[in-house]
Amino acid sequence: MLVPRKTETLLRKRLESFPATALVGPRQSGKTTLARSLSQVYFDLEQETDRLRLDIRWEALVEDDDLVILDEAQSHPSVFPRLRAAIDSDRHRSGRFLVLGSVSPSLMRTVSESLAGRLAIIELTPLLLMELSSDRLDDLWLRGGYPDGGILDEAAYGVWQRSYLQLLSQRDLPNWGLPARPQMTDRLLRMVAAVHGQQWNASQIGQSLGLTYATVNNYMDYLEGAFLVRRVQPYQANIRKRIVKRPRFYWRDSGLLHVLLGVTSFDHLLVQPWVGASWEGFLIEQILGLMQYEDPMTEAYYFRTSDGYELDLLARFREDLWAFEFKLTSSPDSGDMTRLERTADLVDANKRALISRTREVVEDDRRISCSLPEILKRLS
Repeated sequence: MLVPRKTETLLRKRLESFPATALVGPRQSGKTTLARSLSQVYFDLEQETDRLRLDIRWEALVEDDDLVILDEAQSHPSVFPRLRAAIDSDRHRSGRFLVLGSVSPSLMRTVSESLAGRLAIIELTPLLLMELSSDRLDDLWLRGGYPDGGILDEAAYGVWQRSYLQLLSQRDLPNWGLPARPQMTDRLLRMVAAVHGQQWNASQIGQSLGLTYATVNNYMDYLEGAFLVRRVQPYQANIRKRIVKRPRFYWRDSGLLHVLLGVTSFDHLLVQPWVGASWEGFLIEQILGLMQYEDPMTEAYYFRTSDGYELDLLARFREDLWAFEFKLTSSPDSGDMTRLERTADLVDANKRALISRTREVVEDDRRISCSLPEILKRLS
């Protein structure tokens, strides 16, 4: 089943305005499928035959009007200087090249060096709830959003994720520069899953792995650059309280997290002691996925003081500062909103949202208590 991607509209707009556009995101998130719906002039730069074909046809491709798709471009960095030369020869032509990549531009130095100011960058995530029906929420939370990972065929869940992670640790991450052996990477992935959503302590992780904290933090840069984890920094506010200053890491896809932690079914998930942290990370990814689609300048933080005031997510979105509290309950009470209000006042957030599994919507001009599908409707 082919699911329409909201990113397609944004991608078409960028192609109308820029000579080149980079569509980045994790492997198997749907980049190639989306790209090939726009053009059939396609080259997979991981394949030697396609590299040769591109080299032979390059001059003709530069002159043609067809959109040229260059997939897994990070595996063939010598293509970027050629792209720059082609773009600079006719800066007024838009929609010429679509570059697909499975690592972030921060790990693709050749992009920043060769194509700065010449291309737009768009991130494609695995499937989000806004691209599915709201009744798929629990399926998406359990199995994650990778199209082949179980959300479209539940029988694939578990087997697909284990194969995906094995390929990353044995081939992709080393190819992208991660200096760890696959066995070390596997251990790191499991440890990061175990501290999902907690305050990051690189020294503690390093002691368990026999690595320095600096090495651990370097490895995390690669996991973040491969779109596996999201680093959420603490919000720095000028208040008379001590603020927690360590970042948090969340697994971006809940299906990968759950397989790493041995979850086999939705009922099994609900009895885990860390289920609240899983719910929190899932909501963060769904909300930020929509916000960053609507407003690429969205900034995301969390907030916590040493005496227990906490916001699960604090987001600058459009012209508002949104304070979010997430509860894994179908019956949030007035005390939950009171605590949210008290903490949001500390950072002067002008929008406050209490997100739970409730079926009711209670709101006024600046506050809302509702479910995930309802807040997604209002944010879009």
